[in-house]
Amino acid sequence: MDAEHMNAVYGKGYYFVVRTPKEAAAIVPAIRTIVRDIDPQVVVDNIATMYQILSNSITTPRSYAVLLGTFSATALILATIGLYGVLSYFVTQRTREIGIRIAVGAQRSQVLLLVLRQGLAFGIVGVMLGIVGGMALTRYLEKMLFGITAADPGTFVVIAVVFISVTLVASYIPAQRAARVDPLAALRYE
Repeated sequence: MDAEHMNAVYGKGYYFVVRTPKEAAAIVPAIRTIVRDIDPQVVVDNIATMYQILSNSITTPRSYAVLLGTFSATALILATIGLYGVLSYFVTQRTREIGIRIAVGAQRSQVLLLVLRQGLAFGIVGVMLGIVGGMALTRYLEKMLFGITAADPGTFVVIAVVFISVTLVASYIPAQRAARVDPLAALRYE
């Protein structure tokens, strides 16, 4: 193959791989000397070890994974805070109703379960929407995944369990507050 054809196929320049038991830096001058002896016009540059080439090849996907992981953690934290806020508001708005329930004989555990069920309902709706959205977006993530398919059921199950657990934790504090409502104070609450 002549030089013009090589340039058309591979771009400007040639690429060679040299395997040596010596350190890469120690062999570079010998390679340059050999190439200079063959053709004094050729310049040997862009020398890298196989480790550097492999490292460079996965840098971008690794960066995407770190960025995506950071965004995911941030979304989980924001979802927890948002759910806690909504349930706190729910308890505040229904303080009078909760007080009446307790006054007419509802057990504190029933009030606790009322708020936890409300939070769980929010969480289940959110998980379902997340699964639908995740399934729709998996084709864009396929090229960044290694060792699993884009629609890996195990991943979706683990994420759903994590979000439901977070929902229960975020719901527990407002539920505890609702269960401790004093019926007399709640009846005077505006």
